[in-house]
Amino acid sequence: MLGAVASLAATLLVVIPGPTASAHGGLTFPATRTYACYVNGLEGGNGDLNPSNPACQAAIAQGGKQPLWDWFGNLLPNIGTGWPNLADGTLCGPSDKYAAYRLARTDWPTTNVQAGANVTIRYNAWARHPGTWYQYVTKDGWDPGQPLSWDDLEFWHQVTNPPVNGNGPHGPEYTWPATMPNKSGRHIIYSVWERSDSPEGFFNCSDVNFQ
Repeated sequence: MLGAVASLAATLLVVIPGPTASAHGGLTFPATRTYACYVNGLEGGNGDLNPSNPACQAAIAQGGKQPLWDWFGNLLPNIGTGWPNLADGTLCGPSDKYAAYRLARTDWPTTNVQAGANVTIRYNAWARHPGTWYQYVTKDGWDPGQPLSWDDLEFWHQVTNPPVNGNGPHGPEYTWPATMPNKSGRHIIYSVWERSDSPEGFFNCSDVNFQ
């Protein structure tokens, strides 16, 4: 079983390079699905990605390993008139490449968080861009066995142009303070990064367990 992903990632000292990609960042705390599966996949230590988590395995069976090598690239090149137009059920992976990370499962790797705690959100700065991050959390009563929809989410907070503040296990990271929602049990924290210098948008589903 994969424990708290943030703790696991913090102990990972060796990064094994995979295929390169033109992509730009993703949540490392709380860990987005692609990052959590990437970290889990590296545990074998043989230079390949072979996650033990069954949801990660199912995602690879559907979409291959490239989305994990490119865990920081869950984006749309042009979000047009606005990302709230994303169709229900596609929120966690709006492009075909990341469609496997939409799977409605109850066994994705989770990050343990404390309800109401003051935390530092960490977002890998693979390539730095100005913009605004919008954060949502699933409502009480959300069903993790159903595809994520806008009606499942409530607004949490947003931040514009946070600083890059030091390095995480896989490179520089944007950081900003936040107070965790007052929730209990399993939820999704949904993050949208809307660039202000480009029509690109980035999308993260982070599975969390509020304690």
